[in-house]
Amino acid sequence: MLREVDIKEISDGRLYGVNDMVKADCGGCAGCSVCCRGMGESIVLDPFDVYRITTGLSVTFDDLLKEKLALRVVDGLILPYVRMTGKDEACVFLNEESRCGIHALRPGVCRLFPLGRIYEEDGFHYFLQAGECVNPNRTKVKVKKWIDTPEPKRYEQYIKDWHFLLKELRELLDAGGDWEQRRKVSMLLLQTFFVRLYERESDFYGQFEARKESFKSFIIF
Repeated sequence: MLREVDIKEISDGRLYGVNDMVKADCGGCAGCSVCCRGMGESIVLDPFDVYRITTGLSVTFDDLLKEKLALRVVDGLILPYVRMTGKDEACVFLNEESRCGIHALRPGVCRLFPLGRIYEEDGFHYFLQAGECVNPNRTKVKVKKWIDTPEPKRYEQYIKDWHFLLKELRELLDAGGDWEQRRKVSMLLLQTFFVRLYERESDFYGQFEARKESFKSFIIF
């Protein structure tokens, strides 16, 4: 989600790269699941998140929409997010021990926390969100180890491509799109990047790039 804020107000004042050390490690969280509760509709997923979960659990996107995920409008586009449930609004993937039931497949937002990203014209940096994690005894860890995703350079390039694709799309629609056009574009976006199954044995980034080019061929940028 886009946020128009002063980075100095929500961070420790520093920007980090993937090879920098940052005070984010909670030592396995020791049973704490505060950041997995009361998050509302904020755990928005990207295509790689859905690829990991659908291939890892051998389910379809439609299967996930039945109980685990829902759709919402995010900055003018319809995107999927993880549901919260119960009186304490717990993430639907939490198990009875209040641990993540899909930890190896967890979404990028969860891997990132308590870090965030600040985007610039040619990319992004990481920052440490102030006051978001309740653990006061965090230790330093390298950013790429914390995010725990193979091929970090390719992953970062993908994150940039997805962010700027959505940014261009929003700008295009803001310049002349009505609600019906937004709905049609959002449906095409969902079908192209989320609903259509990804091949488990094929490289995700190659599949994403092919889908991106196909999608852009239908949309005049």
